[in-house]
Amino acid sequence: MSLGYAEKLSYIEDVGKVGMSEIFEPLHVLQEKIERLAVMIRKSKHLVVFTGAGISTSCGIPDFRGPKGIWTLQREGKALPQASLPFHRAMPSMTHMALVELEKAGILQFVISQNIDGLHLRSGIPRDKLAELHGNSFMEICTSCGTEYLRDFEVETIGLKETLRRCSNVDCGAKLRDTVLDWEDALPPKEMNPAEKHCRMADVVLCLGTSLQITPACNLPLKSLRGGGKIVIVNLQETPKDKKASLVIHGFVDKVIAGVMDRLNMRISPFVRIDLFQVILTHTLSSDKRFVNWILKVASVHGHKAPLPFIKHVEVSFLDGPNYKEAILHKQPFQLKRRTVKTKIFEVLLKLIFSDGCGCVFSQIKVPIDFKVSPDCTNYDKDAILQKLRDTATGDPCCGQHEVIDKKPISNPKSEATVYAIVTNVVQYNKTTPESNGTAMKILNGGLNGIGGLNGIQTSWKRSRSGKRKPRT
Repeated sequence: MSLGYAEKLSYIEDVGKVGMSEIFEPLHVLQEKIERLAVMIRKSKHLVVFTGAGISTSCGIPDFRGPKGIWTLQREGKALPQASLPFHRAMPSMTHMALVELEKAGILQFVISQNIDGLHLRSGIPRDKLAELHGNSFMEICTSCGTEYLRDFEVETIGLKETLRRCSNVDCGAKLRDTVLDWEDALPPKEMNPAEKHCRMADVVLCLGTSLQITPACNLPLKSLRGGGKIVIVNLQETPKDKKASLVIHGFVDKVIAGVMDRLNMRISPFVRIDLFQVILTHTLSSDKRFVNWILKVASVHGHKAPLPFIKHVEVSFLDGPNYKEAILHKQPFQLKRRTVKTKIFEVLLKLIFSDGCGCVFSQIKVPIDFKVSPDCTNYDKDAILQKLRDTATGDPCCGQHEVIDKKPISNPKSEATVYAIVTNVVQYNKTTPESNGTAMKILNGGLNGIGGLNGIQTSWKRSRSGKRKPRT
């Protein structure tokens, strides 16, 4: 949960029960319950998972109602916690990635999330198997044609307001809106309807890291009971729905799910974060046609006004020209202007200095400068290139590997845009047991003092087109 999100929400007096004490069950009880849960999941025919803020606390994202939750601290008059790293660099927890493995294995049929951190999508849960009831801080939607856009930056507004960007579909061009609900906003039918459908079909609804206080969302798991389904709740605090559950587990979600995956003999794959950026080369001839005036720009793939949040600054040097002046670009969009001899062909070395939260400090990319715009005839197999990047990053865990995934000419002004995919984080998930106390995440080439794009999903897609949410009293 973004601290900025909490500040943007409209004020309401009653946010439900906060600051509840945490319960830690004895080790032998926890192990016995994990075994029972593993058996239930193994036997399930239609498993649905319902998630709350508790599955993201191990990612460095604070919850709302825990002892150190946002609303707990606000009610006590205490200062909110300082985010150790930017919200946009948060990466999936072990639980997020375990759910991906269960979905790939055909065990998990649907995920319903109350979270707005976007980590289920980033982890690799298919969009058509996910309902984000309260929205996604990194998603914009075109309400005209239905296209959704997943961003690598946090969208500026909440409350379904218009944003600064427009739909990129040629036949549309309508203004985009954010997708995050404010208190007075009704849950969108396109999220609520499939969530209700799958809860009715579920033989097991597994609730992870949620206090089950926000209505109407908290009542969704109960819809499984009429068809003979069972509810399982994994949470550190008691919830209003505990008496309806067949099994209640008080423990850290990551440890419980890791224990379940171990008993199912299922491995949790590493998470590889891949971000995109584009290098745009624009050039014009001088009046005497002897020189080329050119501009090299490192920019976001999400539009001219969109930020590029994972790059702090860019250092530019020239490999074939000792007389060319080096430069350090600090302001976005990162832009370099130069004049060179028309016939001169050379290479520019871009040293990308990454922002906090990336798995390495920098990466270097060679960009050829020849002022010949390539014809639009190159076909890039983007999916294959991205999978190769993931495989390489997993096999030799490090960041900074990059590949070109698209190249396109621009007629006016005469330019060429080259889109790069670059690995910015690799996260491995250590096996953890109920008796262990350490984190289950290992961020390679980076620290875990805090804690994530394109990661198995598209940056935009179409999706076809209830009551207002409120705390349960």
